[in-house]
Amino acid sequence: MATDSLLIHHPCRPQRRSPVLGIDAPSRWMSKSWDDFRAAPILSLAWGAVFSVLGLALSFGLAALDLGSLIPATMAGFFLIAPILAVGLMDIARRRADGQTVSFGLSARAWLRNPAGLSACGLALMLAMAAWFQVAMLLFSLFFHSNPPQLDNFVASLLGSDQAFYFLAAGTILGSLIAATVFAAMAMTIPALLDREAPVAECIIDSVEYVWANRTVMLSWAATIVVLVGFGFVTGFIGLTFTLPLVAYGSWHAYEDFKRSCE
Repeated sequence: MATDSLLIHHPCRPQRRSPVLGIDAPSRWMSKSWDDFRAAPILSLAWGAVFSVLGLALSFGLAALDLGSLIPATMAGFFLIAPILAVGLMDIARRRADGQTVSFGLSARAWLRNPAGLSACGLALMLAMAAWFQVAMLLFSLFFHSNPPQLDNFVASLLGSDQAFYFLAAGTILGSLIAATVFAAMAMTIPALLDREAPVAECIIDSVEYVWANRTVMLSWAATIVVLVGFGFVTGFIGLTFTLPLVAYGSWHAYEDFKRSCE
């Protein structure tokens, strides 16, 4: 049985001349993800339930503080920090691939494999989320400074306003740019830092290069993530119990393809 050791070496340099992923890669990752889920259903659901409860608690907390208008922006921000939150789940897929024992306690301590590198990524993602909130607030003030939506019926009031289309279009474009940047930078970086010790900056460069070289496939994978996490949101966070483990496991298997491209 493999030991749970953390290799120390520099990031790889994946092949840059041509994409190395087939168009079927996302479906293959999801198939392996489903195998992981079925192999550890209780553990997967337990982790998923943690995030469902956190999402519900945050939403109810904001509503109780009369800050319900921040819930949509907060849910959008979740996409930015989700990769670092899913480290424990990625560790389950990593352990299964290495033939190691899996448990909630072991996966909860996954941060300890590379605390400096993973903490740096967590800080970067928190800054990205803060930047998103600043952008969202700026757009809101630009479009609704003279006629803000009613706070007691915020979503319906916003969607019924004359500025709604332009506000949502601008928010979608700018939010997508931030999300795409974060995805390219962290898609391979976080699982790489869970797998081995390496300079964070070099891991980010490698991740961006790899995502760009395989941009069509990675765009499909990003869309899959959005659909699965979005389903979790529209079901009142309950769906995250099932979908977030699948996304995390799939992200680890995406990294495995990246790792093979370095060999």
